[in-house]
Amino acid sequence: MTSAEPAHLDFDDALPLLGIAAWSGTGKTTLLERLLPRLTARGLRVAVIKHAHHGFDVDQPGKDSHRLRQAGAAPMLVASRARWAMMMETPGQEEADLAQLIETVRGQRPDLVLVEGFKAWPLPKLELYREELGKMLRVAEDPWVKAVASQPPVSVPEGVDWLDLDDLEAIAEWVSEWPTRWSSARAPRSLV
Repeated sequence: MTSAEPAHLDFDDALPLLGIAAWSGTGKTTLLERLLPRLTARGLRVAVIKHAHHGFDVDQPGKDSHRLRQAGAAPMLVASRARWAMMMETPGQEEADLAQLIETVRGQRPDLVLVEGFKAWPLPKLELYREELGKMLRVAEDPWVKAVASQPPVSVPEGVDWLDLDDLEAIAEWVSEWPTRWSSARAPRSLV
């Protein structure tokens, strides 16, 4: 697949998805880092798919796994008793294929998949917004935004929840309830 975004993603009841969308510098990773322990404490098993805007490598040159991947292993899976990691070369792809990545984590049976980045993809999203960045609020143009967490408060369209970006407990509560709302909230809202 060479297209940056598909026409749609196939949703099902068994795998709730929620995008965490924001402009660079808003604090997506910091929020997730603070949010994940709270979701785990609420009994949720959460997978995260993170978009990177540049070539990155989790492998180290000189290590066996790096040498084998460079030699053509596709995928290259390295495992120990503590963890495993899979590296897959994707030549010819303009951008990461979110649908393929979702299928990769599906087998781990998470209760919820949080998707950081991929803000243009058609999936339900929690938009994070900080006015001081001087960027545009996307909720008015993106029918997939289900909630906005901002500082300071902003006006949101009907049917969109507003959360205080500085109230981590309220955000954790909203996200932890997402799997129960998934089947009724996995369609875009009308922008009209």
